[in-house]
Amino acid sequence: MATFILRRLMLMAPLVLVIVTITFLLMHAVEGGPFDSDKPLSPAARQRLEERYGLDRPLPQQYGLYLARLAQFDFGISFANDRPVRDLIGEHLLPSMQLGLTAFVFATAGGMALGTLSALKRNGPWDFVGTFLATAGATMPAFVLAPLLVIVFVLRLHWFDVLGWEFGNYHKMVLPTVAIGVLPMAFLTRITRASLLDVLHEDYVRTARAKGLSEFRVLVRHMARNALIPVLTVAGPTLAALITGSFIVEQAFAIPGTGREFINSVLVRDYGVMMGLTVTYTLIYAAMTLAVDVLYAVVDPRIRY
Repeated sequence: MATFILRRLMLMAPLVLVIVTITFLLMHAVEGGPFDSDKPLSPAARQRLEERYGLDRPLPQQYGLYLARLAQFDFGISFANDRPVRDLIGEHLLPSMQLGLTAFVFATAGGMALGTLSALKRNGPWDFVGTFLATAGATMPAFVLAPLLVIVFVLRLHWFDVLGWEFGNYHKMVLPTVAIGVLPMAFLTRITRASLLDVLHEDYVRTARAKGLSEFRVLVRHMARNALIPVLTVAGPTLAALITGSFIVEQAFAIPGTGREFINSVLVRDYGVMMGLTVTYTLIYAAMTLAVDVLYAVVDPRIRY
């Protein structure tokens, strides 16, 4: 296992290099630059800014210098804020991580509970309820659900606060958590239900019941481990997607997260922030994929690397 983890960690370096190269080339291939605005700068002012941020150098040299800084975890300076990109990412990543983790707990708990009830009570009332909620949730993406929640629970009922994010304050946490967590909860419900139905009538499950084990012990000790493999496959990328932020939800609830910051950096051509967030997203997705592979062996001892 240690060898497998080390090998996967070593593969992250070429992955980051490929992503950085593609992003760098696409970013500079788009017409315009970070200093183009409605009020054009004078040629002298533009030249000073380009010299300060190294944009007057040939593109291969800019690429090489960026890789050299990146090797030291230096993402450069933000053109829009004139601050280190690493500091900006640190400020905006925390709210996104808090929102993402909260939404993941909500989606996982709700999805697995509904999926389990639907599978154990197949073709019964709970199955119809779980299937209906999963279908309804899958048809309600965040850009539809977030404004709807704001209109109903903030503007009409005045139950929650819509502006900002404060971890621990449920008035500001509930609505964005639901808005970003309903869609993954719907998918986890369907996957959990399908996985449990696949193992529900296996021989080892019937044997456990014949031994007189309670239904709860049969579910936890015999069914859950085999049914969790497909759930883990989806849970890892889902957590990464939630942690990296959602522009729609962060914009609707005025949350200063990375999703909102990334879109703003694209609009103003802030190369440093765009590249820094791209690298951060790549590392988060790679880490979540590695964590899922490790958990495979924990859940199912038959899996070895």
